[in-house]
Amino acid sequence: MSADRDFAYGAAAGLVGDLLLGDPRRGHPVAAFGRAAGAVERVLWRDHRGWGALHAVVCAGGAAGAAALAAGLVRRSPAASAGSVALTAAATWAVVGGTTLGREARAVGGALEAGDIEVARERLPHLCGRDPQALDADGIARAVVESVAENTSDAVVGALVWGALGGVPGLVGFRAVNTLDAMVGHKSPRYRRYGWASARLDDVMGWPGARLTAVLAALAGDSPRGALRAWRTDAAKHPSPNAGPVEASFAGALGVRLGGTLSYAGRVEHRPVLNTEGRAVRVGDIERAVRLSRRVSWLALGVAVAAARRKRRDA
Repeated sequence: MSADRDFAYGAAAGLVGDLLLGDPRRGHPVAAFGRAAGAVERVLWRDHRGWGALHAVVCAGGAAGAAALAAGLVRRSPAASAGSVALTAAATWAVVGGTTLGREARAVGGALEAGDIEVARERLPHLCGRDPQALDADGIARAVVESVAENTSDAVVGALVWGALGGVPGLVGFRAVNTLDAMVGHKSPRYRRYGWASARLDDVMGWPGARLTAVLAALAGDSPRGALRAWRTDAAKHPSPNAGPVEASFAGALGVRLGGTLSYAGRVEHRPVLNTEGRAVRVGDIERAVRLSRRVSWLALGVAVAAARRKRRDA
């Protein structure tokens, strides 16, 4: 079996595994990586960009290097093809998180539909870092839809793109960088300098997956024209170069407005509105966003498989 078929079968099996099993409640490899990265931070932390860059290299480079070593060992084994499929499937299942994303979004949506805003506020931090006490029901629903959009790129599509480009090391390396950004890439006093390298590396590695997510959301959504219009007119207004296209395209595809005032740990931000022609987000839009995310994820698998096959032909 060729390398592109190994990736196709392995990535598909990994996505099916995520669909059936979701994330493990204990012993998740990404959580283990996070603990290791935290230990490295405790040794290296200085209020300096250089030390933060070293942290990113050690952690992300170490994860990708370990994945490359595992892939090399599998290729030299007697059952190389079967081993490659199994390793790709395991890595894909470990790094994608579409099912858990949808499950958490639906949990918040269910609480809102039941009129239990306090439960919705308790569950929201599982999805994003917003201050839930500062949000009413509509604000929570909007935060969930925005989180589903952004994490479709971060938790699924981006990983598949880098898997197509770099195999198992690409899958693992992308998720390692994305996790580091979540840990140290924010602009708090502690991480403004130390997390700079991780945040910039995440911007670079997230660029292709975000654009592919935006394209696929336009194709799979209810309003392709609206998605493309919102992407073209509003994405650049967003402070994140990758969240902007994704959230704008989702907003246009769903016919809703995203963005506006939000709060992170008491810090208020006034972000521009994405898809100004849309309506306000309603609770029912959470389910629509989850379904759109699922369609985008499976379309992304097809694109990644096609890209892997073309890469092999051109090699």
